Amino acid sequence: MSLYRAGPTDGVAWVTGASSGIGRALALELARDGYIVAVTARRAERLEALAVEAEPLAGSIRPCACDVTDEDGMAATVAAIERDCGPIALAVFNAGDYFPTRGEALGTREFVDTFGVNVLGTVFGLVPVVERMKTRGRGHVAIIGSASSYGGLPRAAAYGATKAALNTMAAGLKFDFDPLNIRIQVFNPGFVATPLTEQNRFAMPALISVETAVGRIRDGLRTGGFEVSFPRRFTWVLKLLALLPYPAYFALVRRATGWHRRPRKT
Repeated sequence: MSLYRAGPTDGVAWVTGASSGIGRALALELARDGYIVAVTARRAERLEALAVEAEPLAGSIRPCACDVTDEDGMAATVAAIERDCGPIALAVFNAGDYFPTRGEALGTREFVDTFGVNVLGTVFGLVPVVERMKTRGRGHVAIIGSASSYGGLPRAAAYGATKAALNTMAAGLKFDFDPLNIRIQVFNPGFVATPLTEQNRFAMPALISVETAVGRIRDGLRTGGFEVSFPRRFTWVLKLLALLPYPAYFALVRRATGWHRRPRKT
């Protein structure tokens, strides 16, 4: 028996971080496919506008505003979705934030906030939804990671660490989820043109559009394996770089990002 993979007739697709960027575009794509899509983010007015935009589509979008760092609120959101919209067949944990980490002005806040949204914001939704999937004997979970999980990148000490944590968490959970007929996948994109990456002040090799990224995620949900990474011309290079001795890794990353040309700061 093959591992379960969700489809539009199976139940609701839940997307967190759906007010902008990849989450917003993915919610619309899933609605085009016919899903009832529950969308979660803090900004309720953006979710309401998204629901209106989806009205002509085959499926629909249902706003469910919540801060993903609110553990009780996320459990209540899962319960409300299942009560008002139907069983969650597909849960896409996309909510994430990026606070540039500057070694010359290091603080704790960017680490606390980044781990709070990216890691705990995933866990707080994952736990209650998996409990319900387990009872039904099937489910599909997708976690949006990042190619920054493969190795340290400039300004991404906090962000990359959270994405590495998500990858390791997903891999560990797969051993237990497979016998429960719960598919778990992790999606590791390279640089995607979103409001988060607009903060970067360095060259972003192989930058792709949100539309391209969402197309790859959609295809991966339909046919992909445990990990889906893209664009391959970038993510495969990062995976190979991670195998190098650190002196070679640092030298090549500095050159690829233009970091070697930055003036030294004290």
